Amino acid sequence: MNWYNEPEKWKASDDKLEMFVTPKTDFWRETFYGFTADDAPFYYTTRGGDFVVTLKITGEYKESLDQMGLMLRIDEKHWIKTGIEYFGSGSMRFFTVVTNKKSSKSHIELSKQPKSVWIVVTRKKDAVVISYSLTGINDSIGTNICYLKNNAPVMVGMMGASPIGKGFNAIFEEFSIQHSPSIPDDYENK
Repeated sequence: MNWYNEPEKWKASDDKLEMFVTPKTDFWRETFYGFTADDAPFYYTTRGGDFVVTLKITGEYKESLDQMGLMLRIDEKHWIKTGIEYFGSGSMRFFTVVTNKKSSKSHIELSKQPKSVWIVVTRKKDAVVISYSLTGINDSIGTNICYLKNNAPVMVGMMGASPIGKGFNAIFEEFSIQHSPSIPDDYENK
């Protein structure tokens, strides 16, 4: 595992990464806001081919837009991040940002504030299928199918951002990558 924008405070053990997400950091490119940010902490490994990656996230969110989750990254202009974004009103959203030179974002409002959220991301050829669960990876709900360049090795791992906040404690657990050349074409419907 390697760091892109290593935070000042972090600790990694067998199945857990704890970090204090660096204040005033984000990943975003241009769309709507007109700025580019590429300075949030990202702890990753590099993988190629088809795979399924899973992760459990638990955050002590404090400020609007505090966020954490999974990221798949080819370079600064081609990446996907997905996870939980907090809003000061107390609401939480499961979000996905897909960046292909410019960023686009989608989100789903969660009906409650769960302590933890599980993320399942499947890469198959030039597609990435994104799902989440509030109870564990076996009952995940699909949210997105997005494009990511085929046959390009990607950095895949855990990210956190606090675009307007003072940072927060983030815990990542159960990070797993399984290579699976036989992912079925209808995987997102399972």
